[in-house]
Amino acid sequence: MDTTTLRPVIKSRLSLRIAVAAMFFMSGLCFASWASRIPTIKQFLHLSEAGLGGVLLAIPSGLMCSLPFIGWIIPKIGSRKLLIISMVLYGILLVGLGAAQNIFQLVVCLFCYGFVGNAANISFNTQAVAAERLYESHPIMASFHGIWSIAGFIGAGIGIFMIGNHIIPFHHFIVILIIMIIGTVITSRNLTEDSDKIQSEETLVVLSIRERLKLMSPLLKLGIIAFCSMICEGAMVDWSGVYFKNVINAQAGWIGAGYFAFMSTMAMGRFTADWFAGKYGLKRTLQLSGSLTAAGLLISVLFPYLLPSMLGFMLVGAGVSSVVPMIYSSAGKTPNMSPGVALAAVSTIGFSGLLIGPAIIGFIAGIATLRASFLLIACMGLSVAILSTKSKL
Repeated sequence: MDTTTLRPVIKSRLSLRIAVAAMFFMSGLCFASWASRIPTIKQFLHLSEAGLGGVLLAIPSGLMCSLPFIGWIIPKIGSRKLLIISMVLYGILLVGLGAAQNIFQLVVCLFCYGFVGNAANISFNTQAVAAERLYESHPIMASFHGIWSIAGFIGAGIGIFMIGNHIIPFHHFIVILIIMIIGTVITSRNLTEDSDKIQSEETLVVLSIRERLKLMSPLLKLGIIAFCSMICEGAMVDWSGVYFKNVINAQAGWIGAGYFAFMSTMAMGRFTADWFAGKYGLKRTLQLSGSLTAAGLLISVLFPYLLPSMLGFMLVGAGVSSVVPMIYSSAGKTPNMSPGVALAAVSTIGFSGLLIGPAIIGFIAGIATLRASFLLIACMGLSVAILSTKSKL
């Protein structure tokens, strides 16, 4: 084999991988920066707990409203252009959140923040699919999501530093915006154009309704698997602290231990999922993911004590870590459809689970107990394993 012809390909795919990883990192940094300053903004605007909960609904509302738009715009302009635009706007809207002087301004900015953030999310996942194709049979999607998680830890650390030094969110967010603009300018030239975007759109036009339904069927199955996993993920993010406080009766310093345990194994799991999927395949990866999620939640429910529950939450983190990256990777390879359109379709189903999961827990906890609601979420984890077994993956 002529190594001279191989070097440009290797350099090209490495450059693309680094560029996409940088986009994942900046997105995670941006989101974590906002999350770290929520208590400060809550205090500044004199929001109650219920008021804050209502305000925060603006983000998923913007996210859901963005999905039809993203599915329409990506085939027209491509994921590269959309990613560059949305990343810059994402940073600008972050600054807008820090500058909000009343609840109305905050809600409007949060809605737009969710809208633009999801445009960036679909775009850099589309780019990740393109990068993964260059590595042929070697999966790399989960590692990108792992970088997003690492950025979350770093963003939270920066937030702690800013709070400790009494730096207001507006100035904090300006620093993040500058990082995002510089990073986007440097890395955007290494992003790839969507070569199949026009061809994919034209192919869909000539397909009959029956053929379109047949084409969408695998995406529907992938979306349902993502839906079940994201219900579990949403439950962990929003209710882990409440579970440790009200069910485990953890001391004040340990209330956040469950969330930390969950996030740490979710981040680590994403760096090992690619290797596991490459060796054992997508189906076995999803089967194990669902089993770990269900087992972790059952341990937490059956043994409501500090150490067993931390272990359970760690298993849940490891379980959900690989599902969305693997689903995105599989959806992006759908024939006769551009990756951006396929990802938008799967995300529409999957993210609805992230939205209704916390609400379901609250409803069941209200009529029964929080432990009972977590038992239902365990069934969602088990559903991931069962659906993966029955699906042709």
